[in-house]
Amino acid sequence: MPSSPARPDRATPPRRRGALRRTGEWCARHFVTVLVLWVAALAGLQVLQHAYGGDYSDDFSLPGTQSQDGLDVLKAHAPQAGGYSAQVVLHDADKPLTSVSDQVATAVSDLQKLPDVLSAQNPLPSSGSTPPPPPDPNTGPLSTDQKTAYITVRFSVQPSTLDPSYLDGVDDAVRPLRSAGVEVEYGGPLGELARPEPSDRTSEAIGFGVAIVVLLIGFGSLLAAVLPLVTALICALCGLALLGLLAAAATFATVSPTLATMIGIGVGIDYALFLVTRHRQNLVDGQDPVTAAGNAAATSGHAVLLSGCTVIIALSGLWVSGIGFIGKLGLAAAVTVVTAVLGALTLVPAILGLIGRRIDRVRVRKPVAETVPAPEGAEPGGWHRYAQRVERRPWWFLAGGVVLLAVLSFPVLFIQLGHIGDGADPKSFTDRRAFDLMSTAFGPGSNGPLTLVIDQSKVPSSDRSALADQAQKALTNVPDAAVITPLTATSDGDVLTATAYSVAAPQDERTTSLTNRLTDDVLPQAVSGYDASTYVTGTTAAQVDFLDIVSSRLPLIIAVVVGLAFLVILAVFRGLLVALKAAVLNVLSIAASYGVVVAVFQWGWGGPALGVSGKVPIESYVPMMMFAIVFGLSMDYEIFLLSRIHEAWVRTGDARASVAHALEITARVITCAALIMVSVFAAFVISDNIVVKMLGLGLAASVLIDATVVRLLLVPAVMTLLGRAAWWIPGPLDRILPHLDAEGGAEGGAETRAEPAGPVGKK
Repeated sequence: MPSSPARPDRATPPRRRGALRRTGEWCARHFVTVLVLWVAALAGLQVLQHAYGGDYSDDFSLPGTQSQDGLDVLKAHAPQAGGYSAQVVLHDADKPLTSVSDQVATAVSDLQKLPDVLSAQNPLPSSGSTPPPPPDPNTGPLSTDQKTAYITVRFSVQPSTLDPSYLDGVDDAVRPLRSAGVEVEYGGPLGELARPEPSDRTSEAIGFGVAIVVLLIGFGSLLAAVLPLVTALICALCGLALLGLLAAAATFATVSPTLATMIGIGVGIDYALFLVTRHRQNLVDGQDPVTAAGNAAATSGHAVLLSGCTVIIALSGLWVSGIGFIGKLGLAAAVTVVTAVLGALTLVPAILGLIGRRIDRVRVRKPVAETVPAPEGAEPGGWHRYAQRVERRPWWFLAGGVVLLAVLSFPVLFIQLGHIGDGADPKSFTDRRAFDLMSTAFGPGSNGPLTLVIDQSKVPSSDRSALADQAQKALTNVPDAAVITPLTATSDGDVLTATAYSVAAPQDERTTSLTNRLTDDVLPQAVSGYDASTYVTGTTAAQVDFLDIVSSRLPLIIAVVVGLAFLVILAVFRGLLVALKAAVLNVLSIAASYGVVVAVFQWGWGGPALGVSGKVPIESYVPMMMFAIVFGLSMDYEIFLLSRIHEAWVRTGDARASVAHALEITARVITCAALIMVSVFAAFVISDNIVVKMLGLGLAASVLIDATVVRLLLVPAVMTLLGRAAWWIPGPLDRILPHLDAEGGAEGGAETRAEPAGPVGKK
């Protein structure tokens, strides 16, 4: 028989000094030792990171994909045509480039001598020869007016992964051209190497500044406002140093430290804020500072520990993608989450012990702790009155919240995943200027050529000519292809290659369609009847393969993360409908944040104001990252609010009044924490990196939506409608699930033991 929702008895179990309480009290009592250990850890990790830390790189491969297999075939049969290509773009508005042919030849020769260069192609006709007629349309390497050209340089390694000092040799090679008045820009991955070193200090400063203002307004005390910021910064710096050491052993993407900083600072402030708020209320209740810090660690510390584990579980779900690049982004963020949790459970109690009762001595307004419910007969607080309105009209609040989320989610129906090309970068970047020159002179598709590979090594020599003719006919008039060059054989005759240029830019969905059409239909039909293998390779083709993998595995990641989070909530609160509600509402809030990102970046509603040139697709892995991060972070507020509702429910047995009680004592904390998190994330929209802008805006929007629409409209409405049924759990399931404690009831004796009750009913 399923068990019914529990009603409390009035017998309170004896207090037990749990591990978190003992840890909090010890840290508060021995604050000097704890602070010295943290400072030593911070200094030591910084020294180790500077001495042995690794670099961040976007060098990753997709083994088993057709683009990688095609690249391997090229490397085996035509090493000079394989590798990774980049363009050195030349432009002279005053004279034809043929007038500086000697300087071009010298530059090409010097480029070929650089380390890791397989070949460099001279775009100009040899001296004294008649240049061949350009293709129609002209895709290069020399424009029709001869004022723009590009040198194709092929590298044995991904150019963007080289040390920035490598550019000194490239600059030396093209110096004669610049001296002759020729504009020289670096395109593709070579241009990415030349981008300015990213710096997030401005974003961090803005986030911290807003956080100070919010905390001062919300709580009035200067020390209470500064403490969460200091501890979050120390924990984030420790986490980033650890990440740097991990980068020495494995390759992490260049966006990893920025992502880790965003998450680390955000959750670090939130976790510290939860403990400080509970500690200050304990002081108001008459506890001494050491006991108050221990009780805060035993209660809110439990919520922090559980929330941190939930965030890490969500981030770990990214490994389900099967792509190391994605999984390591989750690992990078998880590192700073771990240090934030450790800091909240040890460093925060130590500083609270150091400050003692002086925490509210320096103030800008009357300090406030948690709102204490009004005594009987007194006027209830504003949040209590709000909760009572929800209780009277829950269906109206539920409908309003759902409609608002539906409107915000609508753009997600038109989401276009893709890769953000160089054309979205600021014009101060050389790769952006190279992109514009190439697009003007040779069409947008010239920035993302597709290399077609036909491996005919198993085809008899007598059949190869017929195969080439058949394939060439199949490559005629392909939709979305501006031009496809004639097939040419490698020196050993085993491989045929051609280059396809799209009618659109690499990030355009027509280029993605062309790539998939060539891969799935055109090339297989071109070799029909022959024992030949076909591939589409190159940077753009690899990006399309990456997109296909991410798109196919996103539903699995969503299912895994939602399922794990559902089980955690179920194990903690022992309510089947509570856990289901948490999972569903979090998915809805994430869908709404997706809609905001699509509207701003893909539809261009405000993109230019954020420094984004034109409309861009949604970077393929951003929805995956956002889902894991947001789902984990939203559990912070979910656990914090539900733990107070559950605590009141077990104590009183009044399901509806428990919602009002929890809202009254948590609303200020959740609101301030959300505003801080939003300010931290939103500050990163000033980054020059479009992906960082996208993540910053998406995470800020999701936290704002989650803390307002979900926590203030939907959760109270749903919990009110469910009543006692929210805490129902089938008996067999209750017995097999582990018992987790959200706010340390076993340690602190805050909760009461429950006994089975009668039939479900609203109370």
